[in-house]
Amino acid sequence: MANTNSKKFDTIISRQHSGSTKWDDAPALFGSSDVLPFWVADMDFSSPPAVTEALAARVEHGIFGYPSPHSYSYDAIVAWLEKRHNWNTNPSWMVSTPGVVTALTLAVQTFTKPGDKVIIQPPVYPPFFSSIQNQNRLVLENPLVYENGSYHIDFDDLASKAKEAKLLILCSPHNPVGRVWSRSELTQLLKICTENNILVVADEIHGDLVYTGHQYIPLGSLDATSKDQIISLTAPSKTFNTAGLYTSIAIIPNDKLRSQFSRVVQQLGINKSNVFGITALEAAYRHGAPWLDELLVYLEGNADFLTDFIATNIPAIKVDKPQGTYLAWLDCRNLKLSQKELSKFFAQQAKVGLNDGATFGSQGNGFMRLNFGCPRPLLAEGLNRIAQAVKQLR
Repeated sequence: MANTNSKKFDTIISRQHSGSTKWDDAPALFGSSDVLPFWVADMDFSSPPAVTEALAARVEHGIFGYPSPHSYSYDAIVAWLEKRHNWNTNPSWMVSTPGVVTALTLAVQTFTKPGDKVIIQPPVYPPFFSSIQNQNRLVLENPLVYENGSYHIDFDDLASKAKEAKLLILCSPHNPVGRVWSRSELTQLLKICTENNILVVADEIHGDLVYTGHQYIPLGSLDATSKDQIISLTAPSKTFNTAGLYTSIAIIPNDKLRSQFSRVVQQLGINKSNVFGITALEAAYRHGAPWLDELLVYLEGNADFLTDFIATNIPAIKVDKPQGTYLAWLDCRNLKLSQKELSKFFAQQAKVGLNDGATFGSQGNGFMRLNFGCPRPLLAEGLNRIAQAVKQLR
């Protein structure tokens, strides 16, 4: 990871009245106009200059008609994955979608039938549940096990439940617990799924956001013999803060699976791409690496700051430094509050807007998720608010 002066990320850019879900919807959601939002998983930083310059040039052109399918620069993604993550892919494997959540839903719809069981590993990103339940499929939980300050996969439970399931949705790196799965963990998971003929849909949208001592390993890079049972989902949106451009990629090496998936995309009429999303994606993957290296230094500094601050000033709350993502998973069980009381405490007493842990599954009861992808002065203000509120509570 590059050593660099990343103080530029300290600059606070107002996002109020910019149409931001994170900021402009917070007063209604949390019941107060003075709540600091740390919930929705986008960052409070400008996207890389390469992205904003490319978008400005596209605006300057002045014509925003239908983009050609050939304008989608899949080769930029191929080059990024090869150089950054040692994964050799092919442009022909790629299908564009409006977002990873859309792609999750499409995969469930395409490769399962109503009543089929789909495995997820909670506590996990809430749309994993809804992408299954909204289509009358059944959620089969393989809960992560929390021991000695870290989460791990219960492989015995997975092996048992794999006999019943058609599909598994993997979160890698994991949102919200921040685990970056090791090669051995991914290999064991893939072995179980292969033996039981389970298709694996891997949400790898946080793959670029990994900290010192850990390595994101794309599931599709592991074993050439297993690649026919893997659909990998990725996007520049988390890495380069372009979520509002709704542009993502499904990587499907198997011709038959890709054809089935593409057919559903066509049938639903969502096979068109956004001209600005295409522009941003190509600029980010071709020219965004130096910016990302600086960002990672800053985000890891935020992670260290947060974990140190909580350990020193709010010992009633426990948090483990995440291995990846810009999301902290706060264990608030020692506060002895019900989940409803916990959510109200953070919103009304601490005046910070966090994600309710219960929305990530029953395993999230007693937990809250905090997004630290923001300038450190803003993070410090939020943590100080929490510290003061906990002192008054206790």
